[in-house]
Amino acid sequence: MHAIFEYLPLVIFFVFYKFGDLYWATGSLIVTSALQILFYVIKKQPIPKRNWIFFALIAVFGGLTIFFQDDAFIKWKVTIINAIFAIVLIVSKSFFNKNLIKELMGESLALPEKIWSNLNLAWAVFFMVCAILNIYIAYTFPLETWVNFKVFGLMGLTFTFAIATVFALYKYLPQEDDENKSNEENN
Repeated sequence: MHAIFEYLPLVIFFVFYKFGDLYWATGSLIVTSALQILFYVIKKQPIPKRNWIFFALIAVFGGLTIFFQDDAFIKWKVTIINAIFAIVLIVSKSFFNKNLIKELMGESLALPEKIWSNLNLAWAVFFMVCAILNIYIAYTFPLETWVNFKVFGLMGLTFTFAIATVFALYKYLPQEDDENKSNEENN
C-alpha cells in the first residue's frame, strides 16, 4: 500500500498528461505531492525527508514549467533528482564514511564491508545513468516518449536494477535451511 501511495503523484501525472497536456499534468503533480505532505500532517506522522525534497523540486521546477510554459524545467527535474541521489551516495561514503545503502538495508543483511561499498557505488552509478538517460531522451525524442519513459521506463529500470541487486546479493542472504537449523538447535 505504501508503494502505491508513493507513486500516486506519478500515476496522476500520467493520467492528466494523457487526457490533458503537460501543463495540467505538471499542476496535478504539484497538487498530489502537496497532498502527500498534508496526509502526513493530518496523520501526525513525521514527513519523510525525501517527500520534502521531492515536493520542493516538483514545486520549483513544476511551477517554472507552468509559469513559463516551457517543458524543459520539468524534464530537468528528473535528471536533477537522480543526480542528487548519485552525488549524495558518493559524497556520504567518500567524505563522511557513511554508506547510505548499508544504513537502509543493513538491518536485514549482513554483508562484508567491501560488498556494501560496491553496492553503494553501483546504486550511485545507476542513478547517474538514469539522470543522463533522462536528459538524452528528453531532448532526443518527442514529449510523448519522454513522458512514457519518465513514468514507465525509469520505474522499470529501477525495479530491474533492484532485482539484479537481489540476485547479486543472493549468496549473502540468509537461507531457510540455516534458519531451520538454528530454530531446531534452540529447541
